Amino acid sequence: MNFDFGETEKAICEKIKGLFDANSRASLANLESVDVNDIRDATMKWLRVLAQAGYLTPGLDDRKNNVGLTAIQESLAAISPSLFLTVEVTARIFGRLVAVYGTSDQKDEIIPSLQEGRLIGAVAISEDTMNIENDPLNASGVNNDDGFLVSGSKGHVVNGPIADWIAVAAKTGDGLAFFLVKKGTKGLAIGQRLSMLGYDGLTISRVSLENCPVPSNCIIGPFNGEEQLKTVRTWEDQILTASSLGLIKRSLDVALKFAKGHRSGNKPIIAYQEVGFKLAEMATLFQTARLLAYRAAWMAEAGDREAAVLAHCAKVFCTESAEEVASHALQILGGQGYLSGNPAEEAYRDAKYLQIAGTSSEISRMKIADGVLGD
Repeated sequence: MNFDFGETEKAICEKIKGLFDANSRASLANLESVDVNDIRDATMKWLRVLAQAGYLTPGLDDRKNNVGLTAIQESLAAISPSLFLTVEVTARIFGRLVAVYGTSDQKDEIIPSLQEGRLIGAVAISEDTMNIENDPLNASGVNNDDGFLVSGSKGHVVNGPIADWIAVAAKTGDGLAFFLVKKGTKGLAIGQRLSMLGYDGLTISRVSLENCPVPSNCIIGPFNGEEQLKTVRTWEDQILTASSLGLIKRSLDVALKFAKGHRSGNKPIIAYQEVGFKLAEMATLFQTARLLAYRAAWMAEAGDREAAVLAHCAKVFCTESAEEVASHALQILGGQGYLSGNPAEEAYRDAKYLQIAGTSSEISRMKIADGVLGD
């Protein structure tokens, strides 16, 4: 396995770190506004900044999940978890869907704007629950004179309230298709932003469509079977895994800084064995999670037959480690950690979403078991 990063990946990681100085980090608070318009304005600003740093291009040009991309994602996820998911859904799910399966005209219209940070995308798949494995799609597209009329309801659509384009998965008479629906289209209704336990800067809502007209040039597919749907879910799982690495790093960094600076009994608390043990456990989980995430990305890039199973292993371990490391960090910070607004407290709330979203930990374990039995 070669986990060496190319010069491009190294340069992007350094640029990301340099973008977020003390002043710019403070402006990230706008992403946690209750006003959706403020969130959209702040997101568009950061998309343009990230575009100039080259962050939005990897994964679109080569259309792959690879080790270098995972490292780039980790660097942003450690700085702003909510901005990270907003950007990744735009670039590496919506954007890659168009790049991999879209027509030449669709790519020409959407990809340049996306890479320049001039649009926000969303993908609407799940409906009544957040999983697609046990709940079949009910949304459907019916042939019309110049395209389709799409009807259905989608729950938990990330970027729904702020997206310029939403790719809606629905059934057709010929199979499965993704319908590219532009903001403001007749029959498209965006629900209120959902209030969540974590990811305070993320906008998630329900999306409803009633005889929503979609012209034929805005349809990706139709496809026979659900292979493309599974592929999109794999992209989502990879993003959630990378997000976990960011949360772990945030928790470890804040705990280590506090342990060095806070004193008890006339000495820094890092001098106490119990605190040292917790930090050692956190560091071990971080390095193990990172290696597993990188290995899963490497196997996906290499086309290894066990890549799918390892991707599920990585998501389970990394997302659950994020919660455990955040819990240790809260214990080290004590009363300071229990106050709202510090990275450890935020990471503890955020981590649970990562275990539920995408392929949940429970379903992932079932797929891992199926893979083991298959071998």
